[in-house]
Amino acid sequence: MDHDEFEEAVAAEPDLYIDGGRPLQGDVQIEASKNAVLPILAATLLTSDPVRLPGVPWLHDVDTLCRVQRSLGVDVSREGRDLVVQAIDVDPFAAPEHLVRRMRASFLIAGPLLARFGAARVPLPGGCAIGSRPIDLHLKGLVALGADVQAGSGYIEFRAPRLHGANIYLDFPSVGATENLLMAAAVADGWTTIENAAQEPEVVDLANFLCSLGAEVRGAGTTELRIHGVRRLHGTTYQVISDRIEAGTYLVATAATGGDVTVGPVLPEHLKPLLAKLREAGGEVDVQGDAVRLRQRGRLRAIDLKTMPHPGFPTDLQAPLMAALSLAEGTSVITETVFENRFMHIPELRRMGADVKIDGRTALVTGVDHLTGATLHASDLRAAAALVIAALAANGRSTVADAFHLDRGYADLEEKFAQLGAQIERRSSCSEVL
Repeated sequence: MDHDEFEEAVAAEPDLYIDGGRPLQGDVQIEASKNAVLPILAATLLTSDPVRLPGVPWLHDVDTLCRVQRSLGVDVSREGRDLVVQAIDVDPFAAPEHLVRRMRASFLIAGPLLARFGAARVPLPGGCAIGSRPIDLHLKGLVALGADVQAGSGYIEFRAPRLHGANIYLDFPSVGATENLLMAAAVADGWTTIENAAQEPEVVDLANFLCSLGAEVRGAGTTELRIHGVRRLHGTTYQVISDRIEAGTYLVATAATGGDVTVGPVLPEHLKPLLAKLREAGGEVDVQGDAVRLRQRGRLRAIDLKTMPHPGFPTDLQAPLMAALSLAEGTSVITETVFENRFMHIPELRRMGADVKIDGRTALVTGVDHLTGATLHASDLRAAAALVIAALAANGRSTVADAFHLDRGYADLEEKFAQLGAQIERRSSCSEVL
């Protein structure tokens, strides 16, 4: 479907109806990583040559960034499952506010636009309401590279006839800031060093993509990135890494329902923090090449976890795992250190009978014997995933309203869960219920 049809489908069918209590069984095909596709798509602005990205899932976030690119004048097309991008006649001042405000990742166009065209105007970004995520690290880094930055009413304007290398220290290992500065430095004059850089696999994948365009990047996956700017980047065909958060979501759902599921293709090293916690909770984990199998026999055991930047436990899997641990034996202690408002799923879990107490950024989750189906409202992408997992494990029927959040990061979620034996269906809230 094209982007207009995609939006119509999302708007028309917002709710999920789930009859829980069925163990998940089978295999799940994992898509290319949403969190890697978005910065890579932004990085295609650095070259006028065509770039092909095979197997990109048609997610709402991908659709939004494609529409931003088209608004700039970029040629973006679908050829089967491939995304083909060519940025020739680009207007670096044309990013539309109504699209950029939808998604924080849209701000990633700032670095490449400024680096290639010497100027850019980018609206202030939006996205999930999961806490304060300021762009000051992006701006400080771009200023260090030689940019003049002016804030207007709802937008930031950048100018720099030619960026130059710099030594940049990030106060926090921000993924977005690391990615934006990495892209800008790829075509700046001289060497750039980014210290306290984010180490997430998606940052490494962006660095590998830039190298496939002809960039010189060293140290990807460590806390220090060194980039030697080049004058011109060329086109490429590049396979984006698999989505560790999607894979983790299905593994956690398997644990919650007492199932037996294999996910793949994945890069198992990207899942190490989650697999360690699933083993600690009593799951049987079997890594077989590019596939991971989880068998959950009996009740989960309570565990403690703290979200941290990579290689720590990923914040994107905190809410899903909390949903599963609400059924564990004992009390789990979950500390969220990345985003201060990422407990918005807790009131919805309580509606199902979960026993969760909040103390600042820590949640105490005392497992209950069962959850009961309820009408639930999703507040953001990963909270929506958590509610789906809770509903799959609960007794009775649940309705997850505002399920459109799921379309930002999960392709064919209902179909994949249905193939694993779940009773799940998406319908408009005005349609007849099952």
